[in-house]
Amino acid sequence: MNELTPLEQYKKDTIDRVNAYTKNIPLQKNLKNFLDEAGKANYGFGFLWLGVPIIQVPQDLQALQEIIWDTKPELIIETGIAWGGSLLYKASMLSLLEMCGVIKEGHVLGIDIEIRPHNKNAISEHPMSKKITMLEGSSIDKKIIKEVIEFAKGKRTMICLDSNHTHEHVLNELKAYAPLVSKGCYCIVCDTSIENWADDMISDRPWGKGNNPKTAVWEYLDYLENNNNQSENGEIFKFKIDKYIHNQIMITGSPDGYLKRV
Repeated sequence: MNELTPLEQYKKDTIDRVNAYTKNIPLQKNLKNFLDEAGKANYGFGFLWLGVPIIQVPQDLQALQEIIWDTKPELIIETGIAWGGSLLYKASMLSLLEMCGVIKEGHVLGIDIEIRPHNKNAISEHPMSKKITMLEGSSIDKKIIKEVIEFAKGKRTMICLDSNHTHEHVLNELKAYAPLVSKGCYCIVCDTSIENWADDMISDRPWGKGNNPKTAVWEYLDYLENNNNQSENGEIFKFKIDKYIHNQIMITGSPDGYLKRV
């Protein structure tokens, strides 16, 4: 019987620790209290990436780094640009893959219904801009979808959905873009945590409990299952929720949002 290497043993021990988190009642209770209060305090709005605001929970960025290194995409497609920090983060991760000789060339494609001029300028003038292409328009517009499909041809692809958070919009994004995800890669659906928000966190936004990215994920997976894992274009494939990731990082904006194509 072969002994585990130190790194293999570390990974095994990590899995055992993470699996124990979910059974730790005091930890889970305090985690829920923290997530409720952090949401009210807009915790995810306090960070920069390479000098540009990035509206993400830092623990999700750690998870994303691990995913990118493990799955080695050549193209990352993101709906929702905002300030652009998330695009720059992904571009920098792909640049590291290039530097390490893991991929030949990486690129990030960002889509937003409105790219504000000051944000567009900040991204375009950034040293990472050569790794980024931006499309302005609705992510579920047929013309935009067609452009994205052409852009992704022949590239190992992962997807991040972070635009309009209504159930209908995210479900339409999943049906349009999830089929572009390469086997072994991820479709990450952001802000699924909306379903878990405390009642006093629900604002006048058009989304909320029962109408958000998490409910769209559930319906999309049911849709695939009921159609024998066949997408609208006839391709047969399957996604699973990678619960290990959100159990591992605990503080996340995307519980049930890490979908791995298997």
